[in-house]
Amino acid sequence: MNTYLNALGVVCNLGAGKSAVSEALFAGDDSCIRPEAGWIPGHAPPMGSVQAPLPSIPAKLANRRNNRNNQLLLAAAKEIESDIRAAISRYGHGRIGVVLGTSTTGIEEATHGIGAYRRNGQWPADYRYAHQELGAPAEFLAEWLELAGPCYSISTACTSGARALLSAQRLLRLGLCDAVVCGGVDTLCRLAINGFHALEAVDLQRCDPFSVNRRGINIGEAAVVFLMTHEKSAVQLLGGGASSDAYHMSSPDPEGTGAQKAMLAALRNAELDAAQIDYINLHGTATEHNDSMESLAVASTFAQSVPCSSTKSLTGHTLAAAGALEAAFCWLSLMDNHAERRLPPHVWDGDADPALPRLNFTHVGSHLPAEGRRFLMSNSFAFGGNNACLIFGDPA
Repeated sequence: MNTYLNALGVVCNLGAGKSAVSEALFAGDDSCIRPEAGWIPGHAPPMGSVQAPLPSIPAKLANRRNNRNNQLLLAAAKEIESDIRAAISRYGHGRIGVVLGTSTTGIEEATHGIGAYRRNGQWPADYRYAHQELGAPAEFLAEWLELAGPCYSISTACTSGARALLSAQRLLRLGLCDAVVCGGVDTLCRLAINGFHALEAVDLQRCDPFSVNRRGINIGEAAVVFLMTHEKSAVQLLGGGASSDAYHMSSPDPEGTGAQKAMLAALRNAELDAAQIDYINLHGTATEHNDSMESLAVASTFAQSVPCSSTKSLTGHTLAAAGALEAAFCWLSLMDNHAERRLPPHVWDGDADPALPRLNFTHVGSHLPAEGRRFLMSNSFAFGGNNACLIFGDPA
């Protein structure tokens, strides 16, 4: 049974809401990656932080749910609140699920609480253990909307958001839900930022995906909420694939075998050939090993001419939200109201790594074919060799 992404709410460093995000995305505006002190001692690396004002947590939930992660999630959900409320009226509270990808949840607030405890020997009055529970964002959204369907979070590092969409699709196909609120959310936090810095994976300058000069990631934050149903709309989730390298705890299989398996599985699931894909949103972290293996995997699976881009030079790596955010960028391309549906540009220094297979990177002004059904792929690859791939397209 077909599944569709009927509505999208999105907040990231590019802006709050589809209109603002689209404008910055398709213009290749990298000014939203800004140096920020206070996260890593002695450094001010570029970050993709959300600057837009965020809504307050409703009073009845504020005691247990008041953290930035939930505020970011609420901002995205409010953009499509009317669509969600209409689905509730249509299907009932018990037939709508919530599936979100996350990894940081409210760990930044919890970190401040733990620090206060270590200094003072007692927990601060506003400390809540629930902030750091992985299921907390999905529970918060279900509580706010008063939903009673399946509700859970997925935490598989950088594939979490993509896997949340696959899980939502499965709930619909199994008949457990008539609609699913799904996506991903992660906020900047000291734990993740310093963890990646300790791994020497953070670029202290602008990140440069697939460049010979790439040095690592910039980190960002985002919240993305889709409403997924069987009701036909302009964007269809055609299928997805997943795999596991079982190669190393943090490094990918250097040959890209697991990544290629996920892409091939997605193509089979969507009943498409590689030649039918019009665009690939690459995982493209700008780390040495990820970009190398992804180049090999893409070059082995697709013709050299398929347009590709990594959008992490515009948003930073939004961790568990990345798969959902980059799915949102595919959604925005398919829904673009310009005469030529634009593609996210690949913003970099243009200095290609001669050791990598040459890919066909997009630029500002690149667009989808003018005729026929369009098919877009989004890649997400995570620690532990956890790979996920999604394919979106115009409905049949």
